[in-house]
Amino acid sequence: MNKLELQQTAVEVRKGIIEGVHAAKAGHPGGSLSAADIFTYLYFEEMRIDPKNPKDPDRDRFVLSKGHTAPGLYSALALRGYFPREDLLTLRHTGSYLQGHPDMKHIPGVDMSSGSLGQGLSAACGMALGGKLSGKSYRVYALCGDGEIQEGQIWEAAMFAGFRRLDNLCVIVDNNNLQIDGPIDKVCSPYPIDKKFEAFNFHVINIDGNDFDELRAAFDEAKGVKGMPTAIIAHTVKGKGVSFMENAVGWHGKAPNDEEYASAMEELGKAGEALCQK
Repeated sequence: MNKLELQQTAVEVRKGIIEGVHAAKAGHPGGSLSAADIFTYLYFEEMRIDPKNPKDPDRDRFVLSKGHTAPGLYSALALRGYFPREDLLTLRHTGSYLQGHPDMKHIPGVDMSSGSLGQGLSAACGMALGGKLSGKSYRVYALCGDGEIQEGQIWEAAMFAGFRRLDNLCVIVDNNNLQIDGPIDKVCSPYPIDKKFEAFNFHVINIDGNDFDELRAAFDEAKGVKGMPTAIIAHTVKGKGVSFMENAVGWHGKAPNDEEYASAMEELGKAGEALCQK
């Protein structure tokens, strides 16, 4: 896809996030929206995947370590063709396979169940090491939250990845600077994030995670790195794309009411129309 197509797709991913969380009357829109461009680039440009064969042993893998932003992942998966888009409206409903956190046993395209913060990167390291030991060429991508990396297990996994020189592993940190209780640098600062990953023998790239040109350059650079894993520190805006949700910590984990839903969808609709004019 070119940049314009990616931007248009990202608007649709954001619409799916708002639709799903509104229908559920619960969920986490803020971090889903900040990572929407990352989900879009991974699933529509970067990863070697086939929705018709979601268990292909040679596919690239993705682990959503910050599993509460499942609405963003589900929206990207639906648009990519893993399951019907209308199923997004069943998010968190009793009997729905689209649970509040990713479930690899029931959701096509989900490579790892996640939600207990801090654990996803360990699973991604295991997948990457497995690929190395079995001589597979697939790559493994893990998306972590910047609040999540306050968890100690993240750094145990990082130490393992660096020591094992897992150059088929790419960690993305969604650095939107807000977690459930407020700004991360006020709760328990993980800064400087880039220097910490460098200390664990990672190749580190800092980017604007809401800019497709920078996302493309970063992922292309990561694929060329040999002998060490890569960490992409993606500086993003929490709630990106819905103006009244942007940089507002209150939207970390609540659903829009009917009026807020209509306003958000109108804004996203106008954004999509503006892109169609280009």
